[in-house]
Amino acid sequence: MSKNYQKFAEGLLQYLNDSPTAFHAVENAAAILTESGFRELKETEAWSLERGGRYFVVKNSSAMIAFTVGKGDPAKEGFHIIGAHTDSPGLKIKPGACTVTPDGYVKMNVEVYGGAILQTWFDRPLALAGRLIVREEGVLREKLVQIDKPVFMIPNLCIHFNRDKNEKGSCNRQTEILPLFSMKKEGVEKEEYLSALLQEETGIEVADLVDYELFLYEYQKGIFTGQGQEFISASRIDDLSMVYAGLTALTEAEAGAGCQVLAAFDNEEVGSTTAQGANSGLLLHVLNRICKNLGMTDEGYFQAVANSTSISADLAHAVHPNYSDKHDTESRPVLGGGPVIKYSASQRYATTALSAAYFVEACERAGVPYQKFVNRNDIAGGSTIGPALSGLTTIPAVDMGAPILAMHSIREFGAVADMEYTRRAFLAYYEGGRL
Repeated sequence: MSKNYQKFAEGLLQYLNDSPTAFHAVENAAAILTESGFRELKETEAWSLERGGRYFVVKNSSAMIAFTVGKGDPAKEGFHIIGAHTDSPGLKIKPGACTVTPDGYVKMNVEVYGGAILQTWFDRPLALAGRLIVREEGVLREKLVQIDKPVFMIPNLCIHFNRDKNEKGSCNRQTEILPLFSMKKEGVEKEEYLSALLQEETGIEVADLVDYELFLYEYQKGIFTGQGQEFISASRIDDLSMVYAGLTALTEAEAGAGCQVLAAFDNEEVGSTTAQGANSGLLLHVLNRICKNLGMTDEGYFQAVANSTSISADLAHAVHPNYSDKHDTESRPVLGGGPVIKYSASQRYATTALSAAYFVEACERAGVPYQKFVNRNDIAGGSTIGPALSGLTTIPAVDMGAPILAMHSIREFGAVADMEYTRRAFLAYYEGGRL
């Protein structure tokens, strides 16, 4: 691995390893911002902003908008926005947490969150993290929890009982992905297994636990790999790598004439239509509050929005060495080739010629390569926060992302260089002037 990339790459890997859920991703992002001089604002309190000031606001503990107030006239200079998302596909614990089989196995009752490649969750040690809602002295409080132990496992069915497994790799979401937790213990009711684990690990009394949002995650940490350690193999590269690149760029950027904004939304993997998702009023509310706090009129706010640009930062599909026919013959991004601009005639990506151009300019100012991607006509592909981001705000958006392999696997795979290239492009975008 090049020494030029090592510091950022090591920071990224640490962020991925420390952020098993969207809640932890935001908590760790807040710590990075605070250390860099950003001050937290509360939605429920009055704001007092200063030119050049650095701030962030958290929503639902799983989404965050951070910003540096521009030194110029926002009506003329607008906002430079980078949007990403904090959630990843996975397995979420259902309210009825455990089930006990007639043979005495205790299994976790889970549901699939997002478009996970389920087979990759088999035969791996799994840990547990999320948030608890507890009652303390009559007041509801939130507690993040991370039980970083190999507590769960989803064992595969042996090939002897499933001879066509290699030909038919699908699994039943209801019956086959329930992780093994324990063997039945005498005198223990099924609802007590999880609560006992939580009490043991957190010290929170079962009677004080009101509700939870808990997810399983891979216990094994991310690593660098390849002959020269040029690759990164880890969980949640999609999309925490883009969140971290945006965080790093925002903290490093010099305050400019326009406002620099990082919006890290939750729930992209399930459609974004939540209070903390991109398909909500969250970003517009924050932009409006910034303008009003600076003494601007509604007319000035609308001008600021009209003079703004945005980047929808998600991951992109690199050409797979074993499935190269899945890409269009003329649109073939590769690992190490730089961030990828994503196009879609059906507007599954929000990129236009104009929005692509301002990202290309940022890459050129940063001295980093870039690539372009469009799906084969017979492959629908996925979508991003880009259409929601641009549709709700009316701000042009370019969809882009670092290229990776194994997207939505429990363990994704990318090139260290592309992550660093993306950080540099983001920094150039933040520090560049208005079009």
